[in-house]
Amino acid sequence: AASRRAHGMMFRAFARLMSSRPARGFALAAGTGATAFALSAAPRADCRAAKAGPVDWYKLREDLMNLMEDENAKNPSVDGASNGGGGAVAPMMVRLAWHCAGTYDAKTGTGGSDGATMRFKPESEHGANAGLQHARNLLEPIKRKHPNVSYADLYVYAGVIAVEACGGPNVGFRPGRSDAAGPTPPEKDKRFSPDGRLPDADKGDFGKGGATAQHIRDIFYRMGFNDQEIVALAGAHALGRCHTDRSGYWGPWTRADTTFSNEYYREMLENTWTPKKTHQGKPWTGPAQYEDPSGELMMLPSDLALIWDPKFRPYVEKYAKDEELFFKDFAKAFKKLLELGVKFD
Repeated sequence: AASRRAHGMMFRAFARLMSSRPARGFALAAGTGATAFALSAAPRADCRAAKAGPVDWYKLREDLMNLMEDENAKNPSVDGASNGGGGAVAPMMVRLAWHCAGTYDAKTGTGGSDGATMRFKPESEHGANAGLQHARNLLEPIKRKHPNVSYADLYVYAGVIAVEACGGPNVGFRPGRSDAAGPTPPEKDKRFSPDGRLPDADKGDFGKGGATAQHIRDIFYRMGFNDQEIVALAGAHALGRCHTDRSGYWGPWTRADTTFSNEYYREMLENTWTPKKTHQGKPWTGPAQYEDPSGELMMLPSDLALIWDPKFRPYVEKYAKDEELFFKDFAKAFKKLLELGVKFD
């Protein structure tokens, strides 16, 4: 916690320094190289939720970092974690960006982070997006403060900053996403997508029979990812936790669920995982999941499928041994995910 506070203090000092510079553009080092930001660029013509004019990305970054560090930012849940029961907000912002982008279909060109389509029903009510209204609500005051940023850019940028706030790699960010004006069928607006595009935690084989591993591949191959990229992206489960009032599952993957690290992979390989039978002294009535001997950590069937599948497992082993490699590969894959389907100017 102390290191995260120090990180935040260093960032705020940097942001104050940079905000005094002329708004002519800047570059941030990313996992795949330098990413240019045009600070004075107006939003695209179809960014109907964004006002014309420049975005102060330095100040926006500072405001987002302050939100990530705000212990009073509410994330309501019944599970008794911090910030109103749902835990710290940074992991939820990573999930928001992920779920906005993870709907992409390379074959049809539909879905992706462009449009900020999760603001509208039915996507806002898709089962995989349960609880993300809390993330979107927390970003509303920042959107009002920065009216020139599109919702689509804001949701993605919040996820990028959240990774860094938790000590993870600099993913890099490219602005220029548009906002849809309202709910529209995918055949009329390719930024929209049907339900079922995001991965399930179990396909009935408890992660062991091959069906869950194949489902993971089906979901990510649809977007254009390979096995190595799939395992790298899965490492985001180092952050956050599951909630019984959202997915139905319970618990964190690691003991440091606000720290971005390779602990997710190490826990999978080094801990002992058995089917969860009880919860807080009562029979477990939720969906099938695994727990460690303490009952305090969990893994989904789709997590352990990564070590039971012979092609996924070598990447898990690599990232468990080499955190620097994991950071590099995650940054590259996550940036790719966040830009899928976006028609940048």
